Amino acid sequence: MRKKTTQNKATNKPSDGFIRVISGQFRGRKLSVKNVDGLRPTTDRIKETVFNWLMQDTRDANVLDCFAGSGGLGFEALSRFAKSAIFIELDSSAAKQLEQNISTLKLDNAHVKHTNSISFLEQKNTSEAFNLVFVDPPFRKDLAQTTCDLLEKNQWLSDNALIYVEVETELTTFNNPSNWLLIKEKKAGQVFCKLYQRQAN
Repeated sequence: MRKKTTQNKATNKPSDGFIRVISGQFRGRKLSVKNVDGLRPTTDRIKETVFNWLMQDTRDANVLDCFAGSGGLGFEALSRFAKSAIFIELDSSAAKQLEQNISTLKLDNAHVKHTNSISFLEQKNTSEAFNLVFVDPPFRKDLAQTTCDLLEKNQWLSDNALIYVEVETELTTFNNPSNWLLIKEKKAGQVFCKLYQRQAN
C-alpha cells in the first residue's frame, strides 16, 4: 500500500521545475531545477528583497553560492553583471543541472564545485577572496553557523565582503562572527534573511 501511495505522489508531483531570473541581462529566463529532496529554491519575493539590498554591490562581484541548489541567487547575481560565480552543490543531479544552466546561458565566468560545502570551506583559501557570498543551507542541520565560521577563519572573504545568510525563523543559536556587521534583516514567512558586511580586522 505504501508503495502505491509513493507512486501516486510521484505521478502527481513533477520531476523537476524551474526558477526565473527576475532582473538584469537574463531577466525572464527560466532555468530548470531538479526535484531534489531538501532543495528549497529562494522565492522571487525574497530574491527581490535581497537584490534590492545589493543593488549597488553586485556588478563586478566575485560570488560564492554555498549550498547552491537551484543556483537562483548565483544566477541572479550573474544576470546583474557579477564578475564571476562559484556554485557549491553536493547533490550530483542538482550539480549537473547547474552545469547545464550555465551552458544554456553561455556563461564562461561560472563554475560548479560538486562537493560538500563544509569540506570545501575547511580548506584555506589560496586564490582571490570573495566579496559577495550566499549562505542558504538546508534548514535544521546546523550548517549556517559552521559555514560562516569557516568563511571567516579560512580567508574566503575580502575586506568589506557582503554575506547573505538565510536561516529558519526558529533558529536562535546563530552567532555571526564578531567582525560581521548586520546591515539588513527581514523575516519572510518561515525564514530570516540577514545581510552582513565584513569589517576588516
